Amino acid sequence: MQQRMDNLKTLIREVPDFPKPGILFYDITTLLKDPAGLKAVVDALRDAVAGIDFDLVIGIESRGLIFGPMVAYQAGAGFVPVRKPGKLPAATEKVEYALEYGSDSLEIHRDAVSHGAKVLIVDDLLATGGTAAGVARLVERLGGKVAGLAFVVELDFLNGRRKLPGYDVRSLLHYDQ
Repeated sequence: MQQRMDNLKTLIREVPDFPKPGILFYDITTLLKDPAGLKAVVDALRDAVAGIDFDLVIGIESRGLIFGPMVAYQAGAGFVPVRKPGKLPAATEKVEYALEYGSDSLEIHRDAVSHGAKVLIVDDLLATGGTAAGVARLVERLGGKVAGLAFVVELDFLNGRRKLPGYDVRSLLHYDQ
């Protein structure tokens, strides 16, 4: 399994100085266009979240909107998008959070998470943990329970898990630097 995951790293393009100087961006679009790579990642995400009890998957814009629905479909769960401000048509709840290189905000429909719903949060990347922690706060603010978080890539050297204490965090690919 680990060998298969390490092979997937060869499909991820590293782009220096994006979105600003000093940031090394791990671009998964090269992984997404590879049919075998995409299948392997989706299957690995399915396997990684096996054993987590959830009835709703939240995908974080933008690449969480790619993986989240696939995980939800395979699990027989519902799917909810968390989007950048102004993208959702009904009443929303908003959270602001810190990034590795600045700050941002996300929104969710106020009626998207039922009280007591068990939610799996899915995204492509865990870096500093600000985005994931912000979405977890949104879920809890709406009355849901975060059952777990799943990521394709985790940048271990940025210690994003520190912002997610008490949560079940699962990542497929790890980068130490």
